[in-house]
Amino acid sequence: MKKFSILLFILLIAFSNCESDDICLDSTTPYLIIRFYDADDPDTIKSVSSLTVWANEKDSIYTSEALDSITIPLNLNENSTIYKLQSDTEIDQLNITYDRTNVYISRSCGYKTIFENVAVTSTYNWIKDFTLTSTTIENETNAHINIYH
Repeated sequence: MKKFSILLFILLIAFSNCESDDICLDSTTPYLIIRFYDADDPDTIKSVSSLTVWANEKDSIYTSEALDSITIPLNLNENSTIYKLQSDTEIDQLNITYDRTNVYISRSCGYKTIFENVAVTSTYNWIKDFTLTSTTIENETNAHINIYH
């Protein structure tokens, strides 16, 4: 009986120290969503042929792909991010500036960053125009920038 009590005591201590696995199911820091439209018919989505996208001094995120929308991360350590978007041989530069606010989600997820006061400037080589649809990026449900080409 004494051995059973000791074994039960050891098992009780072992299982009382176990923690449940925390899995983050909440949304985390959102990516910037860009959707491409036809400049001649602004309501029509138009793919960009041979699109290559990269951040300044970083590797490409997309390489020679035909896409009608992209999701790209913003720099969490700075208040601006510069992206180059190349269609065929023409390159445009998007300068994105913002303020960062960190919001606590949970123990398993930690913090997420919300981008506020977003502003965008662009060069106009293959991009004809753009529209910033939201100055706050807190989710990935809709496009944040519409680019017309």
